[in-house]
Amino acid sequence: MVKKCTVLFRSFKSLFSISKSNNMNQNKCYFRYIKDHGKVDISFIFSNKDNVRQFNLSRKSSETLDTLCTRIATNVQKIINKKTKNKGPNKEQEIEVKIYDNKKNPISKEATCSELFSYQEPILKISDNFYDIILNAPWVVNFNLPKSILMGFPVFPENFETHHTDIELSIFNWYRGKAYNEKGNDVSDIHIEWEFITNSYYYTPTKEDVGMKLKLACTPVNKNNIGPIVESVTKNTVEAGPGPCPFENRHVFTVNKLKEKSFRCVSYNILADLYCDSDFSRTVLHPYCPPYALHIDYRKQLIIKELKGYNADIICLQEVDLKVFNSSLKPFLGCEGLEGLFYKKGKAVAEGLACFYRKDRFKLIGEENIFLATALKTETCLKSIWDEIKDNAPLLERILDRSTVASASILQSIENLDEIILVGNTHLYFHPDADHIRLLQGGIIIYWLGDLQKKLRKQYPEKRISLILSGDFNSVPSCGIYQLYTTGSATSSLPDWKSNPNEAVTGLSLSQEISLDSACGTPQYTNYTEGFADCLDYIFYEKNNLKVEQVIPFPSIEELKTHTALPSIVFPSDHISIIADFQFK
Repeated sequence: MVKKCTVLFRSFKSLFSISKSNNMNQNKCYFRYIKDHGKVDISFIFSNKDNVRQFNLSRKSSETLDTLCTRIATNVQKIINKKTKNKGPNKEQEIEVKIYDNKKNPISKEATCSELFSYQEPILKISDNFYDIILNAPWVVNFNLPKSILMGFPVFPENFETHHTDIELSIFNWYRGKAYNEKGNDVSDIHIEWEFITNSYYYTPTKEDVGMKLKLACTPVNKNNIGPIVESVTKNTVEAGPGPCPFENRHVFTVNKLKEKSFRCVSYNILADLYCDSDFSRTVLHPYCPPYALHIDYRKQLIIKELKGYNADIICLQEVDLKVFNSSLKPFLGCEGLEGLFYKKGKAVAEGLACFYRKDRFKLIGEENIFLATALKTETCLKSIWDEIKDNAPLLERILDRSTVASASILQSIENLDEIILVGNTHLYFHPDADHIRLLQGGIIIYWLGDLQKKLRKQYPEKRISLILSGDFNSVPSCGIYQLYTTGSATSSLPDWKSNPNEAVTGLSLSQEISLDSACGTPQYTNYTEGFADCLDYIFYEKNNLKVEQVIPFPSIEELKTHTALPSIVFPSDHISIIADFQFK
């Protein structure tokens, strides 16, 4: 019983405050039937002289309208009595509450709250005030604006949660206002003089906004109705930001979206907040980076602007916090026409992989993912690897304890219906003495993807199935993974197998038949920190089916060193995104 009450309380507390100043919200009472919880939420604004207050009630759907009206009257009466008492002796105003149908005939007092939803345009009367009852209107449950807002970087509603709402039809109005008066004192949000800026889902602040607060007013809409306007004001003012970022130089090469047989791929380890927001990160790993620039509220502004400017068709991300995916990446990239898929790491790790694809260019026809530690023991296609290492106890203890996963998003080209792309994505284990672990993981993934590709060829015999495998492989080009993927073989004599003598792998050679190459070659750096810098990230592609049209140039070493290393105030991650344009042959 306690648990159920807690759920109802949380749902009630999640109701977003509707704008009290907008006339559109006046004289309307909103009823929302939450069938899963067997309750009805009611919200309305009541004005009494100089007092304007929002009332929220959460009632059982089986409760009678008579009981509901009594509860509304009691709640309103308390507020009026409190105000009257504060102003001295006065005759109390008695509140009368009734509910009518659209012809102003009283609805039976014995009718339940849920039965009210069978009426067309019912009416609520509170004293002399009449309210149009809006049933299951579009409704904003929650959203917030980021704490860090930078000039030149898109800002949009985060954690946007709604009921009965079509976001594409909804209205988003942006305003700006001075947060300080002429004497330099803070101005409360309700007294700020707001100036309308624009109507759009997201807004990119300009120099005129620096030092200002922003307000977003959202009107939720669906095909049948309009909900109440809700507002959110930024906690902080717009800041000048870091100035030009090196990724903006790269945007020069990605101004146009591709079409027909060409498509653009991005792979990017965006540095999970999970690993960045700690004293160890601030003082040991990245002491050269200002603490504010390590904060996810700052970094995600850069990440979003960077990804937006690449105009990509497929984006593979690693180290994606689940909360960042849900609150920021998925909604923002969604409004840019990209659909997002998330694949959580194994065990209790709250980050993982994400794959985004442009909806007007690709259709998702399937997806798969594996937890490598489990797949190694259970997948038939991996039996040859398992049989060679199953008796190596120290090795098994380590590799089976890893949280590594791999994903496969199966995309059919809309413009080229005979083309299907099998998009693999992964982030391999990092440790200086773990070349053997990574090579095994690399083998597991390519064996699994190869097996999946064969199954897809049987399922779609008339289609061509092409493989792209992106990720942070934590392996430099001289390691065995690069050799396995680009030559098809990783022999038992490779030094990788002995990177940890206690766990050394003997007698195992890996081979695979897919003709792969690295789209971006082997750049000098894809990861650049003060303690380590090298090439760790790749987009491997099936070269018999695809050709590389363009590789987006990498930042110069001078740009990487400007603020010592990465991350920095202009680089949101310790990795560099890698981007390539492909064409179906």
